[in-house]
Amino acid sequence: MASRPGLLTDWPWTPLGSFKYLVVVPLVIDSIYSYATMRDMDKLLIVAVMVGRIVHSQMWISYARYKTAKGTKRIVNKSIEFDQVDRERTWDDQVIFNTLIVYLTKVYVLGTNTVPFWRVDGVVQVALLHAGPVEFIYYWFHRVPLPLLSLPFTPPLIHRHRAHHFLNAVVHPFAEHIGYTLILGIPLVTTLLCGTVSAASIALYITYIDFMNNLGHCNFELIPRSFFSLFPPLKYLCYTPSFHSLHHTQFRTNYSLFMPMYDYVYGTNDKCSDSLYESSLEEEEEKPDAIHLTHLTSLDSIYHLRLGFASLSSHPLSSRCYLVLMRPFTLIISLMLTSFSSRTFVFERNRIGDLTLHSHLLPKFSSHYKSRQQKESINKMIEAAILEAEKKDVRGEELNGYGEMYVRKYPKLKIRIVDGSSLAAAVVVHSIPVDTREVLFRGRITKIGRAIVISLCQNGIKVMVLREEEHSMLNGFIGGHCKENLVLTTNYSPMIWLVGDGLSKEDQKKARKGTLFIPFSQFPPSKLRKDCFYHTTPAMIIPDAAQNIDSCENWLGRRVMSAWRVGGIVHALEGWEEHECGLEVPMANPPRVWEAALRHGFKPLVLPSLETK
Repeated sequence: MASRPGLLTDWPWTPLGSFKYLVVVPLVIDSIYSYATMRDMDKLLIVAVMVGRIVHSQMWISYARYKTAKGTKRIVNKSIEFDQVDRERTWDDQVIFNTLIVYLTKVYVLGTNTVPFWRVDGVVQVALLHAGPVEFIYYWFHRVPLPLLSLPFTPPLIHRHRAHHFLNAVVHPFAEHIGYTLILGIPLVTTLLCGTVSAASIALYITYIDFMNNLGHCNFELIPRSFFSLFPPLKYLCYTPSFHSLHHTQFRTNYSLFMPMYDYVYGTNDKCSDSLYESSLEEEEEKPDAIHLTHLTSLDSIYHLRLGFASLSSHPLSSRCYLVLMRPFTLIISLMLTSFSSRTFVFERNRIGDLTLHSHLLPKFSSHYKSRQQKESINKMIEAAILEAEKKDVRGEELNGYGEMYVRKYPKLKIRIVDGSSLAAAVVVHSIPVDTREVLFRGRITKIGRAIVISLCQNGIKVMVLREEEHSMLNGFIGGHCKENLVLTTNYSPMIWLVGDGLSKEDQKKARKGTLFIPFSQFPPSKLRKDCFYHTTPAMIIPDAAQNIDSCENWLGRRVMSAWRVGGIVHALEGWEEHECGLEVPMANPPRVWEAALRHGFKPLVLPSLETK
């Protein structure tokens, strides 16, 4: 029976959501003022430590996700889904809580008195108090609650701690963090009372706690054998990621905080600890069946890399107000990515059926593809990625573009290069309501646009275009009696618009009320008309059985993939032998790709309607 959340389960600032850092704004202002007026220099140090802790933890999160995506030395092969990401949004709440505690202690206990920067006796005391009382008390604080799960009445807090074990994450309810703070604060409070506290002992101890905590939850083994062979007793003084992972999977073993000695003393060390450590070190990089090669779109798209902020990448890209405030940081990270990265890198791993899919980022923005100066470097990165995939014997390489030049340059490629255009075209065609008799085609003519127009004309649907040059270009690809369904017009009356890049604001203003805009390009049009409907860019809902889906693809919703990406996946699942790329090469059979996608569990998106307004 599920229990209701107990007292002090949620954090006090939970109602603030993403704006929870407003809690520390007053103390940040006070610390800056105190520093500027030379009244108190230590307050600003407390704020600096808070920022350092957040950056430190985020670096661990990003690196752990990168290593997990590659599969090197991975410990637990467990899928991460959106519900887990949502529950882990509170990982930094304990940083805010600790900062408030330390700041209040500084203001109401120490006052204007400053602590010395360094004291050897204080550092030694902190080390001994942690190895003794802290580790011992934490061991029993951690061990005693789990047997209570079998009692007729189980405190709600214990159920919440059990959820922490299932999540395999550093997330706990507020009340439990109060207990941890009381335990971990023993060395600092003792040195404060003894007069041996120092800024260095506080900073070093907090850094040690964060480092070991992140180490234990990173899900890849990084401590080499030489670390223990040089000094064997370290086995009892420092745990490994694999050692702590067994506590999350087995629950009733390996209770220690950071030093496993009490598990060995009381016989609660898991017998598989050593073997799991060895096997994790031997875990090789995972070989993907298909690689999705993509690039950045807008500046804010960097936040949709699952290597970064999970709370941002797990929601569709939108104009959130706090992203504007983060613009300086965005520009710095974007510059670092595009200027110092000379090759693609893996940032995501998914599992769909028997297919292991790796997503690789080409560190360039869409705007770079229009630059002649960037053309050579982009081509070199794509070529290097294709050749690397060839060495790994990957089934297919998906490209967000046309890769015909690489097929011609390397005619003996074993991998298959797929741009996904066939499925993208099929998705657009099947997005058009069945009773449609005419559509307005507007936007830059592309390979996909041509295929859509040809398909509609063959099915007896009139395609109306507004410009004579567009009509002439499209007319050259349509044969026989179907040409009569391509109509040059000045009429903006059709209620279905197929739109691509180049749709102007003036064009949208001329659309009738209730018009449905269906994009056929990779970028959605700006939504200027509130009295019209806008469908998403070509995309499909992924199968329920797909695993490790915890981030959104740009502006698409959760568990939705672009049709180009799905097209490559379907190509690999079907084991088709032909390439699907090139601007002038005839497109693969769209109906065949569409039927295969449905067969593998992909579903079309529902069209927007009045009910969704």
